[in-house]
Amino acid sequence: MSDGKLVGIVLVSHSADVAASVAELAKGLAGPGVAVPVAAAGGTEGGELGTSSELIAAAAASVNRGAGVAVLTDLGSAVLTVKALLAEGDELPDDTRLVDAPFVEGAVAAVVTAATGAGLAAVEAAAAEAYTYRKT
Repeated sequence: MSDGKLVGIVLVSHSADVAASVAELAKGLAGPGVAVPVAAAGGTEGGELGTSSELIAAAAASVNRGAGVAVLTDLGSAVLTVKALLAEGDELPDDTRLVDAPFVEGAVAAVVTAATGAGLAAVEAAAAEAYTYRKT
């Protein structure tokens, strides 16, 4: 982390509670010390289940520290909403990536890796590697 910039993390869920809880878990497991910028973008503006391009764009802007933004999603339409924002090209900060990773395990891996000062590619790789975590 030679320049002091950290990768920002956005967690997109159909549920505001799920997104906020996963963000809290990931930050807690990253431990004390470096405060990784993490934002939850869950549900709709009206508090319903769903996804909101406005909430996602605002969350990405809030965590942008100049080192890139990693976006992790839970289910299908969340992925489609982020892909649409990326295709538009002006709604998300430069160097924003949709990360193909399991939502909870990937979020923890992304935040822990970002806390070390790793770059966006390393954060993305760590989150994606969470697919290989075995539970048996």
